[in-house]
Amino acid sequence: MLPWAADLAGRFDHVVIDSVLLRDNPLKDPHQRPLLVYLPPGYDAERDRRYPVIYVTPGYSGHAGMWFNRQPFRQPYPELVDALFAGGQTPPAIVVFADGWTAYGGSQFLNSPATGRYHSYLCDEIVPWIDARYRTLADRDHRALAGKSTGGYCAMVTSMLRPDLFGALATHAGDALFEVGYRSELTRRARLLRDLYGGSYERFLTDFRTRPAGPKAGDLELIEVYAYASAYSADEDGTVRIPFDDTGAMVPQVWERWLAWDPVVMASRPVYAEALRSLRAIWIDAGDKDEYYLDFGATAFRRALKTAGVPDERIFFELFDGGHGGIEYRYPLALAWLSERMA
Repeated sequence: MLPWAADLAGRFDHVVIDSVLLRDNPLKDPHQRPLLVYLPPGYDAERDRRYPVIYVTPGYSGHAGMWFNRQPFRQPYPELVDALFAGGQTPPAIVVFADGWTAYGGSQFLNSPATGRYHSYLCDEIVPWIDARYRTLADRDHRALAGKSTGGYCAMVTSMLRPDLFGALATHAGDALFEVGYRSELTRRARLLRDLYGGSYERFLTDFRTRPAGPKAGDLELIEVYAYASAYSADEDGTVRIPFDDTGAMVPQVWERWLAWDPVVMASRPVYAEALRSLRAIWIDAGDKDEYYLDFGATAFRRALKTAGVPDERIFFELFDGGHGGIEYRYPLALAWLSERMA
């Protein structure tokens, strides 16, 4: 495994999209956003050929500047994509790496009065922007979403919300079955908030914003909960409602708002079940020792697809050996599977 950059058979465009929808967002986050666009081998030579597109979104706290980060003994995602298509065994595709970064570390790719219109940014700005500038097969049967954790959540939920745009998805340990995955973590994080900040998110945020993030205990755990609450349970005026009280118990009316965005719950609704039945391909995986119990979320989402009437032949499902991290080897497996079904 190379400890430095590999030679590429395709190429990457590092571009910037000026988002109208993210201008004047509540957090004053930048509205000019980077995208990483992978063009497979042959794209520049075969001028008449058009390609399917796979949109890849990162996990919570991930952003466009991190895609090429290199871990020991592991290759970054973009290099794995290039190696996949350079092998010549997989039908080529354009791969777009996007993010939904906010000052809270992420947006869950949802529209929220607390953070901004990140769902619309992805669907109504990035997709048409790519179609206008690259030789894409510009229809839903040749568009897919893929991602890990929050990125996998985005793939599941966005495909249900916009089946007119996306016809396939891959979720790697995507956030799902909130009663199991989120619920146990929220109790632990309620204790952190109590012990470190007297149970006050206002005190935490004041502290968090006035110093470098990360070295203080609880930083990432507490800002992550606030980011999720900003996506799932923000009022129209931008007020963020936290789902637990000072005893760690769930606040029922807030928790119900979170559950309404659970992909497993969404899949049970007729309109979303119909959207799922329309998809050409759905890849679901997780590690069987996932620290956030997202293996149970993956299993529950697979069962929800069966209940919704999605044919088995359109679904790949597997629990791999391992946890939430170190799963890069699964990305090209899913991309190859999606590409073959979109070809």
